[in-house]
Amino acid sequence: MKSKKRPDPDTIYPIPGYDREIYIKPTVKKPNIIVGEFSYIADSDFESHVTHLYDWNGDKLIIGKFCQIAAGVEFVMNGANHQMNAVSTFPFYTLEAWNMEPPAPDDLPHKGDTVVGNDVWIGQNAVILPGVHIGDGAIIGANSVVGSDVAPYTIVAGNPARVLRKRFDDTLTDLLLRFRWWDKPVEEIDCLIPLLTCSDLEKVKKALKRQLD
Repeated sequence: MKSKKRPDPDTIYPIPGYDREIYIKPTVKKPNIIVGEFSYIADSDFESHVTHLYDWNGDKLIIGKFCQIAAGVEFVMNGANHQMNAVSTFPFYTLEAWNMEPPAPDDLPHKGDTVVGNDVWIGQNAVILPGVHIGDGAIIGANSVVGSDVAPYTIVAGNPARVLRKRFDDTLTDLLLRFRWWDKPVEEIDCLIPLLTCSDLEKVKKALKRQLD
């Protein structure tokens, strides 16, 4: 490493003197939010960006390593859903003094855990809806509303979010998914930076093939 200081995933503020960007993992208190090392958000509080996450609902928000989450991003969890198979969608059971028992789990549109892969970039003010799975290396455009799954190394944008293009060809995507650089030791990742930031994709392919052989 060029610096004698080792990157520390337990650091809250990775930019000295700047408190509007944090590594998320060391700040998370809710057990149903699981975040990998070195993922950051451009804010000083991550959990305020996760809405309608209730213990009784049983869903989780799972985010991988090295994700980059811009300001204003919101993860909407299953607790935001209302009963849709009855005449009224009004949630009487959640409000004081109304005589209604909670609906059966099967009567609520529960869509499961929300899962974000590794090295995902989520642009400013994007909204991720319940149960969405976003693959490794994907990019979510600013102000997008993501209601369906996003394949690895795919760029999506819009409301609703639609695929703009794949980032790389199938060969490079497959190599990256097999290589899984984010799971390697910090010292090895540091040495890989010239490869990870290289714009000569054919050179990257050759290097990855050599390492995987």
